[in-house]
Amino acid sequence: MTPRCFVDTNIVVYANDGAHRAKQQRAIEVIAGLMRRRACVVSTQVLQEYACTALGKLGQAPAAVLRQVALFERQEVVQNSPGTLRRAIELRAVHALSFWDALIVAAAEEADCDVLLSEDMGDGQTFGRVRVADPLQRDDWAGERAGR
Repeated sequence: MTPRCFVDTNIVVYANDGAHRAKQQRAIEVIAGLMRRRACVVSTQVLQEYACTALGKLGQAPAAVLRQVALFERQEVVQNSPGTLRRAIELRAVHALSFWDALIVAAAEEADCDVLLSEDMGDGQTFGRVRVADPLQRDDWAGERAGR
């Protein structure tokens, strides 16, 4: 069974970044596999950061970005609350994370995800019960094998 996985912004951005073809293909495989199994979780922060990057750095058309956001809206989306914010502040202090990374971890906790897929937070790193896995470097997080 595939665990519910929280997907960090960098994985969503790579899925839309044609400048990095290998990472793009891997990110697409992982996200698509999770979506098929209804195991993909993101937060409003992830969608906001993706939209900002896609419209700016990636130069994507607004219509394309809207389509991507609509795909993620069909998955579980964590709405950051004051409680999520408080937890992020605690995580930042305990784990020396940036505030924004701590907010991602707090949202993953709130969604009851054991796995956080991210390229940036250190493959294998744990924050409480949330374990970071980098699906761009790990074969066991590709496509249909995700979560095994």
